[in-house]
Amino acid sequence: HHGYGFKTNHVLTASDVDLNLVSDYALLVNLTTNEVIYEKNAYQRTYPASLTKMMTVLVGIEHRLDGPITIDIDYNTLAEEGAAIAGFVNGESVSYDDLLYGTMLPSGADAALMIAKVVAGSEEGFVALMNEKAQELGMKDTSFKNCHGLDEDGHLTSAHDIALMSKELLTKHPDITKYTTIWMDSLRDGKSQLVNTNKLIRNYKGITGLKTGSTSLALYNLLSLIHI
Repeated sequence: HHGYGFKTNHVLTASDVDLNLVSDYALLVNLTTNEVIYEKNAYQRTYPASLTKMMTVLVGIEHRLDGPITIDIDYNTLAEEGAAIAGFVNGESVSYDDLLYGTMLPSGADAALMIAKVVAGSEEGFVALMNEKAQELGMKDTSFKNCHGLDEDGHLTSAHDIALMSKELLTKHPDITKYTTIWMDSLRDGKSQLVNTNKLIRNYKGITGLKTGSTSLALYNLLSLIHI
């Protein structure tokens, strides 16, 4: 089970070196050599929060659509669930790239749901595509139940599977870092201000992505890409 997808010749664990991590789960991978450097409970299933949206974006890019898209989202429910939103307005016309951007930068659940609806006709149909992709990539610890990462029974993955998914995204779609390195921007001709949820972009040299996430069950999750 351990190490599928990466080389594990010289792995340090929490018992080998104390990194003083608050997190219960961690994986450090050298994507140049494909080697695991450090792991801590990296194969234990847990709630991924908005790191889920990296799979939404990966599947979304693979099913890219042309032409304008009309926003149709249940914003009241998203507000009740405390979801982050990109701030589109029902009835307005946006581009597919706007949806990808709105999913990645401000972690918009509305943008993620619209990608799901236009690609697969429903969130359920899109989640099936997400799970197919997870199986294809060998993400054996993963089962997605939604496209945005809000806590849901059975919506689980592991640090290792997040790394596998990230590797695929960065290998097949390296331009993604053009989005994830931006700190602030706007959509809708300036009507929606976007701030990257990843504060490290502003504060830590070499960081080029990729995603943050937090929910009451998942607590705080970080997927970082560092160029050294």
